[in-house]
Parts: sequence; structure tokens; C-alpha cells
Amino acid sequence: MIKIQKNVPLSKHSNYKIGGQARYFFEAKSIKDLKEAVVWARENKQKIFILGGGTNLLFSDAGFKGLVLKIDIQHLTANGLRIRVGAGVLMPDLLKFAIKQSFSGLEWAGGLPGTLGGAIRGNAGAFRGEIKDNIESVESFNIQTLKVKTYSDKSCQFGYRTSFFKKKDGEFIVTGAVLKLKKGNPKAIKFAIQDKIDFRRAKHPLEYPNTGSTFKNVDVKKFPKASLVQVRHVIKPDPFPVIPTAYLISEAGLKGLKRGKAMVSPKHPNFIVNLGGAKASHVKAVIKAVKAGVKRKFGITLEVEVQIVS
Repeated sequence: MIKIQKNVPLSKHSNYKIGGQARYFFEAKSIKDLKEAVVWARENKQKIFILGGGTNLLFSDAGFKGLVLKIDIQHLTANGLRIRVGAGVLMPDLLKFAIKQSFSGLEWAGGLPGTLGGAIRGNAGAFRGEIKDNIESVESFNIQTLKVKTYSDKSCQFGYRTSFFKKKDGEFIVTGAVLKLKKGNPKAIKFAIQDKIDFRRAKHPLEYPNTGSTFKNVDVKKFPKASLVQVRHVIKPDPFPVIPTAYLISEAGLKGLKRGKAMVSPKHPNFIVNLGGAKASHVKAVIKAVKAGVKRKFGITLEVEVQIVS
């Protein structure tokens, strides 16, 4: 019989260190745990929120009036050039395993926080790489049928920071995946991963609680033609041509903008940091002000990348 916790502070399960209490909380370490927790929520008429590493979300100050179900499935094994990984495995641990096994292909993820499950759901990417590039198949639990199904890479419908599982939030839970990699030199792999980590430390405000990039970069195709001449020189592949949102926020004069204890980072303007004691309401106010400022300057409406949980 699983043991459901009550009134758990969500700030302890978020990189932002923000959020009220979860009415109910449970960490699922297996498919069996997951099934029992979903059945419990159904029987007790509680809505469910699926939690990974808590690195790309903002919990409400009011908390969550239901069951927060944390996925902590941890298996990690190699078979040839394939790695079978549980959704709860942290990306840094996956990279350490890849180095140990001399597996190349995940170097782009150096310094990426969070779990594999979260990376798959949002098709995490950086340095011209995305998790979809490494996926052979994904295992998912259907909340309605309580059954597990394996999806091929194509059926995952990966797109820019999205996937089938994100589009079907509340219906499917990523429980694991098989990654396809290639053999490489462990020293070269380690160096490439460390290079990405060092870049993040130098360029990102990691000294403050944050959720990484707050807004998605802007697809060049969606950018107003009247404003394109102002930004053409900063277009970069990500992995298709985009305009960095950090540049737009900076050019709109919004670096350092504060609301309460939340601030647009002067170091990297696409990060909204918690200066200490920030509330979700403070972050939401900064998001609103940034969207309005960029809209005035460039005529483009920024799309929030961070998941806001109410």
C-alpha cells in the first residue's frame, strides 16, 4: 500500500524555490507505484500534476489542490550502443554514465538540469542539439487505461520544445526511454560536456534560483517583417533560424526589471531570477511586463517556455 504525503511545500521541489503546498504528494519509483497512485487519485477525486526535476516550472503561491506525483523511476543500463533510462534519472547522472560507457551524442546536454522525463516532454535542447536526436523509443503510462505503451521516435511528435506527451498533458506520463548513441573517446566526450557546463556557469545567473530560459526563442518566420531588419544580425540556428529572446529583452531596455523579489537577470535577460523570497506573483508580474515591453519594441508576442502550475 502506497503512502501519500500531505501538505508538502512545493518550494522544496522547485529550482525556483517558489510555491505553496501540495495537498497530497507521492514519489513513484516504479510502474506499480505509479498505477497505485493514479488509482488512489481517481478514487479520491483528486486531480494530478506530474513532477520531474522541477527545473522548468513555476508553482502557484496557493500550491496545488490535488496530488503532485513525482516520477522517480531510476533504472539506467547499457546494451550495445543503446541506453535504457528511467524517466526520473537526472540529466547530469545520465551524462556521467555516458562518459563512463564512452557513449557520444549527448554532449550538447552538458549542464542541462532536470530529469530525462522532463527533457523528453519538452524536447529539451541546447547548443544545436535536442533530446529527440537521441531517442529511439519512449515508454509512457496512460493515466486513463493504466497501461504502458512504447512509442517510436516518430510517434513522439517532437517539435520545438514540445512533444506528443506535452500536447497530451494529463493523459500520458513518460516513464522511460531507449537512447541511441555512438562510441567515442571518453576524454573528448568529458571535455565537450564540461565545455558546455563552463559556458552556462559563465553566461547564466546560476547564483540565483531560476528555471532557465523563461521564454522560447522566436522563429524567424513568425517575426514581424517590419522589425526583422533590426534583428537580422543576431539570427542563429536553434536548431532552425531563431532570434534570441535574450537579445529582444535587452534591446527593449528590460534588463534588471524587478517586481517584488523577482528580476530580469542583467547577466542573461531571458532568465527571471529569484533574488530571495520571491513569490509566484512577482515572477508572473515580471513575465507580463517583459511581454508588454518586447511587444511595444518589436511587435512580437513572446511565448512562455516555463510551465506555470496553478
